[in-house]
Order: sequence, then structure tokens, then C-alpha cells
Amino acid sequence: MIRYNFTRIFRARGVSKPYSYLLKSGFSDKLATKIKNNAIRRLDLGTLERLCLLLSCTPNDLLEWIPGNDVVVNDDHPLNEIRKSANTADIFKTLNSVPLGKLKEIEQMINEKLQG
Repeated sequence: MIRYNFTRIFRARGVSKPYSYLLKSGFSDKLATKIKNNAIRRLDLGTLERLCLLLSCTPNDLLEWIPGNDVVVNDDHPLNEIRKSANTADIFKTLNSVPLGKLKEIEQMINEKLQG
């Protein structure tokens, strides 16, 4: 089944209060609640675009594919690109555990990767 998984992108973007974040960004109370609770079944393309612009992501970052037990696909099937691991890293938690002396080195590695 393909579904939306907003929790993952909010965590990756450091958004600890998605509901408030969405309200401040102009989303309605009802829609912000549904998004925060991953209770969205359908989004119109305009709303999907607004979310992608707000969260600096693509629709694939908001979707996740969880194959049913009876579904078999090859490892190279395109749907595997949105198949997310059950263990999503919490980058902020990880960075908080890094010694301060190593943070500059990590920042430099990230910048080099992004530029190159």
C-alpha cells in the first residue's frame, strides 16, 4: 500500500510541532490536523506542491510504500525507491550525542557532499 508519511519529513526538518508549523504556514486547522496525524488519503496537487515547497522535498519524500504480504517485486522495481526503512534515523538526536569537537568536521563533510 502506498501512503503518506509526514512524520518522517517533519523529523528530518526539525519540526517538533507539525500542527503549529502548518497553521503558521497557512494551512487550515482541519488539514493541519490530518497531516500531523498522517490521516490524509488524498491531496490535491496544489496542496502537495505547497507542502513540498514548505518542506524542501519531493512528493517521493512524503510517500512510502509498504508492500502487502502477498506482493512480490524485483529489487530493481521503481516502487522500492519509496519503500522506507522501519528504522528512520533521528538526525538531531544523533547530532546531540556527537562531541562538540567533531561537529565542525561533520558540518564540513556535509557541505562538501552537498556541493559536490
